[in-house]
Amino acid sequence: MRTRTLALVLTTASTGLAIAQSKLPPDIDPKSFTRLPLVDRASLDDEGKKIWDDVGGARGMPATGPAPLTMYSPKAAKPIHELNQYLRTTVVGPKYFELSALVAAREFDQQYEWGGHEPAGRRAGLEQNVIDAVKFNRDVAGLPEKDATVIRLGRALLRDKKVPPALWAKTVELFGRQGAVEITAIIGDYVMAGIMLTAVDQQLPPGREALLPVK
Repeated sequence: MRTRTLALVLTTASTGLAIAQSKLPPDIDPKSFTRLPLVDRASLDDEGKKIWDDVGGARGMPATGPAPLTMYSPKAAKPIHELNQYLRTTVVGPKYFELSALVAAREFDQQYEWGGHEPAGRRAGLEQNVIDAVKFNRDVAGLPEKDATVIRLGRALLRDKKVPPALWAKTVELFGRQGAVEITAIIGDYVMAGIMLTAVDQQLPPGREALLPVK
C-alpha cells in the first residue's frame, strides 16, 4: 500500500513538473527556468569551484535566482555575493533591508525577486499595508515615516532619476548618513539582481506563486 501511495505521489509530481515545463517559453531551460542552463561546477577551475562553494554556502547552490547566474562569471560572483551578504547586516536592520529590496523589485515588475522578499519582509516586521503600498503603487501617505521615506527614496531614484534635497535630508535624519548610503546601496544591489533576472527571463519554478499583479 505504501509503495503504491509513494508511486502515485511521485507520478503526480512528475506530471505536474512536466505540465509546468511544457508552459515555459521555448528558450527557457527546464532546470534553471532561465535562458541559460545551469553552470556545471566541475567545469570551473579551482578558484571558480571555491567561489561556487562560498556563494552556495551550507545549503549548496540553488537552481534558480541570481546566484547561479553569476557563476557564469565567478570573479564577478564573488564581490556580488559579498556585497549582498554585507548589506543583509546593514545598520538599518533587516526590516528596511527587505523594504529596499521590495522597492527595487517592484520597479522592475520582477516576480521572482518579489516572491522571495515579500514573505521575508513580513518575517522582518514589515506591515502588510506597507508591502501593499509598494506592490500596488499606492501613495505612501499615512505610512510610518521611515517606511514612507524608503519608498519615496526608491521611487525618486528609479522613476525620477533624481532625489530632492528635502527627501535626502529626511533619509539622513531618520537613518543617519551611513544608513542613507546603505539603503541606496541595497536598492542598487536589487536593481542589479532585477536586471540580471529580467535579461534571462527568470521564470517561477513549479509551486511558486506569482505575488505581484500580472499586467
